[in-house]
Amino acid sequence: MSGPREECGIVGVMGPERAAEWAYLGLYALQHRGQESSGIVSADGARSYAHRGMGLVSDVFDEEILTGLPGAAAIGHNRYSTTGSPTLANAQPILVNYRDGFLAVAHNGNLVNARTLRRRLERKGSIFQSTMDTEVVVHLIAAERDPSRDRAVLETLDQLKGAYSLLILTPDGLYAARDAHGFRPLSLGRRGDAVVVASESCALDLLGAELERELGPGEVLKIQADGSSEVLRASPAEAECLCVFEQIYFARPDSTLFGMGVDVARRRLGRELAREHPADADCVFAVPDSSTSAALGSSEGSGIPFELGLIRNHYVGRTFIQPGQEVRDFRVKVKYNPVSSVIRGKRVVVVDDSIVRGTTSKALVGLVREAGAAEVHLRVASPPLRHPCYYGIDIPNRDELIAANMSVPEIARFVGADSLGYLSFEGLYRAVGSRDQHCDACMSGNYRVPLEPGIEEKTAFETLSLSSAP
Repeated sequence: MSGPREECGIVGVMGPERAAEWAYLGLYALQHRGQESSGIVSADGARSYAHRGMGLVSDVFDEEILTGLPGAAAIGHNRYSTTGSPTLANAQPILVNYRDGFLAVAHNGNLVNARTLRRRLERKGSIFQSTMDTEVVVHLIAAERDPSRDRAVLETLDQLKGAYSLLILTPDGLYAARDAHGFRPLSLGRRGDAVVVASESCALDLLGAELERELGPGEVLKIQADGSSEVLRASPAEAECLCVFEQIYFARPDSTLFGMGVDVARRRLGRELAREHPADADCVFAVPDSSTSAALGSSEGSGIPFELGLIRNHYVGRTFIQPGQEVRDFRVKVKYNPVSSVIRGKRVVVVDDSIVRGTTSKALVGLVREAGAAEVHLRVASPPLRHPCYYGIDIPNRDELIAANMSVPEIARFVGADSLGYLSFEGLYRAVGSRDQHCDACMSGNYRVPLEPGIEEKTAFETLSLSSAP
């Protein structure tokens, strides 16, 4: 995978005796959405309990820690930072105690007006403990004077702009909400009297919960301790703006997303790619794992046999000792290994989901050539990435995006491929549905939710002083 890095995964549980254990398993299923930190907040009614740590779910939790998280309600979060530095202070869920009891928040997405909201809150005396945009949600709820917690939550959500799927845990129950455009996914499932809300349906599958539906864009749902739920706000008439990269890359292929199986969507992408960019080749293989379904679709569409040409090492940690220059492209080699018996002497089609900077693609093409490929034809199951994302994906600025600075032939020469083909916008939406329902700003530059001035400075929110207020 040479595409953008993961975002975040959230899970909420209401009803089972050991809700934290359910949340823990849900986070395991959502580990692909964030490997930086993990956390769970549980509640037994009046009291809340929390544990957060840096690293994978298996690094952060054990049986003893889960025993210390009692209660029939819990929310969990896997993080990959898109705003805020990778520190424990920025791990979620956020938990505070205020005049109305405890308040815990888990967030997937990015708020495009976070700096404006934060400065306004700071002028009124709020003191921030992190650099996350999510923390403004906590302060906004706490600042509401309305005695109704339901109305406080709704009033807070009305002030947020951008992309969010939110879980808010209070003594009153569990609130689940999506932004009005539905950038980020959120699925609702049930197992008996227990209710589970998660970023993807694969988390429900692991817990044995049946997928009931996806929350609609703009929907706010309140789940009570007895498992009953109330829609506090139905989906408004605003246009859907579903992140198309969820279907291209982020979501697991065994999830159902935006009403479509992810594997189905990616196979369609691959078939469209084969139709648009045919190649005279002997085999097709994927840059595993997110591109496997697209490569299978490409094979189905072209009639070229699918092979396992690259094997991925799934046990590479977030950090490892990198030797000197004598081991060229070590970061790629430690993650992928070519199968020489499949590649040697063959004309190969290599399918990837996206190209960001191009350095990983260049290293991968080099590995395939070293394994003896006669020709290497690189195919990308998305249009070129030419713009940064401000809605929750870690896509860098235009200076770092190779497609923003080179033509397709120039990129092909840079990565060393005999040919390079990107999927067109037309092919993309033949595969996944109407363009009007999706966000493709990272490819088209069409930011359908207005950005606040200065947001292009990606680190500006992080560098705000905790006491800064103009």
